[in-house]
Amino acid sequence: MQFFARWSAVFALIASFALVAAACGDSDSSSDTTGSGGTTDGEMTDGDPAPSDFKVGMILVGPQNDTGWSQAHYEGGLYLIEQLGLPEENLIVLDTVNTADRPETTVESVVDDMVDQGAQLVIATSEDMREGILAGAANHPDVPMIWASGDSAWAEGENHEPDLTNLGNIMGQMEYGKMIAGCSAALSSATGKIGYVGALINDETRRLVNSAYLGAKTCWENAGNDAADLSFEVKWIGFWFNIPGVTLDPTQVVDEFIADDVDVLISGIDTTEALTRAGQEVAAGNEILAVPYDFEDACEVAPDACIGVPYFNWGPSYLETARSVIDDSFSAEWQWVGPDWADIENPDTSAIGWRAGSALDDSVAGELEAFITSLGDGSLKPWTGPLNAQDGSEWLADGEVADDNAVWYTKVLLEGIVGASNAE
Repeated sequence: MQFFARWSAVFALIASFALVAAACGDSDSSSDTTGSGGTTDGEMTDGDPAPSDFKVGMILVGPQNDTGWSQAHYEGGLYLIEQLGLPEENLIVLDTVNTADRPETTVESVVDDMVDQGAQLVIATSEDMREGILAGAANHPDVPMIWASGDSAWAEGENHEPDLTNLGNIMGQMEYGKMIAGCSAALSSATGKIGYVGALINDETRRLVNSAYLGAKTCWENAGNDAADLSFEVKWIGFWFNIPGVTLDPTQVVDEFIADDVDVLISGIDTTEALTRAGQEVAAGNEILAVPYDFEDACEVAPDACIGVPYFNWGPSYLETARSVIDDSFSAEWQWVGPDWADIENPDTSAIGWRAGSALDDSVAGELEAFITSLGDGSLKPWTGPLNAQDGSEWLADGEVADDNAVWYTKVLLEGIVGASNAE
């Protein structure tokens, strides 16, 4: 299960500060969870024919057309259905399942309803759905379920639920994507000021901020700049997307960054406010660029301001899970699935992708490509000390390599990052 045992090396900082990469698996683990091509007449390309009555339930935390996290899951569900040769109505979807948009709706009740509608696989797509999907899985022990981004099936994790043998976990190794995002931001910045629009504060979001920062730091320094001249700040809005009256307004957060001379924005939320505002600034003649998140076509919101997007490709893993349900080989596993480094944008094999945008300057594209290559070929090492927390205390000693547990359960932001490390 240890990524670092499977990957000899992925990422290193120069000199005494070693760069963090994602606690991630190799391309073999990625290909293990992918499908292979299309289907016709209800037949799978791999395994037994898909029953015409096979249905999948998918619970989304946001709108299915949010150009972000929820749409990436939804598109993954459509991919699954298409590859199995089934009609689109076999994907049962309920979106905006959160306490603000649907205060009277619980994830547990949604699971009950989807099972009643014939769902033979149910997918919950948010870390915030923990209690509901745990209860739903317990209520329907014979129905396989996936909790995307969770850790209930991880025997070595902090939150293992061994009795829930029907509940597995899938998460993409977005740490790699965020490192690429950070590198692209640093190479594209004229001021050396990068602003990260964060969601809420938890282990997942901390490790992704750390990844983006260390990607930025390495590329900034490798371009011949002084690390002291790099400013990297995160501001958290309080949830995965804007909820008026509940969260901070991400557009206002972006405006605060712009007022502070930040010229590159990295989004860590489910929606595209950072890119939208950057596009408005570019249209007005100002040089503000952005790196959106989650969804492969996010750059289309404001192409002239988009450096590129790291994105999730859930389809291959969801397809493999569906096939295991159909052939009765499903087992509850914790999967942290990485990019296919041979072709990071392959829709059938790569769980994490990077799509360059129109605003990625040709003068730095080669450096970014070399950076991505070094991640894939193992010439640079991940999560290797010395690395310090924000307060200067040691997180990893010199030469110490973090294991999966230490990275997944990241409790601190790293030294060099400005912003809150814990919720107030």
